[in-house]
Amino acid sequence: MNTVRYDLPEADDFTHPYWAAAAEGRLLLRRCADCGRAHHYPREFCPFCWAGEDRVTWEEASGRATLYTWSVIHRNDLPPFGTRVPYTAAVVDLAEGPRMMTEVVDCPSLDLRIGMLLRVTFREAVEGTWIPVFRP
Repeated sequence: MNTVRYDLPEADDFTHPYWAAAAEGRLLLRRCADCGRAHHYPREFCPFCWAGEDRVTWEEASGRATLYTWSVIHRNDLPPFGTRVPYTAAVVDLAEGPRMMTEVVDCPSLDLRIGMLLRVTFREAVEGTWIPVFRP
């Protein structure tokens, strides 16, 4: 019997480059050639100026971020989150500008501070699928 998991991405043809890069330990963003702004999560168009897919390209991010906010989760009944509690759900500001929802790992919650510097790392959710998370 397969257990439903709620932590796996719904990868498709468009997001394949993103997930392939994550499996290699690289974080990708999308950047618009018209307005110059980067965005995350990956979209086929620019969410700022609405430029089409032909004007928005993949770009490797530096992996640097600052902590914007967080919440320590002590209870989550959705598989497999219940086996990970407590964990730190967070929003980070990437060095390139976009804000990203993620998880902070390898840091006690009492040490977290708004503005603290973080770096991306990747956790293998299932074989071949790597999820970006951040650590100090």
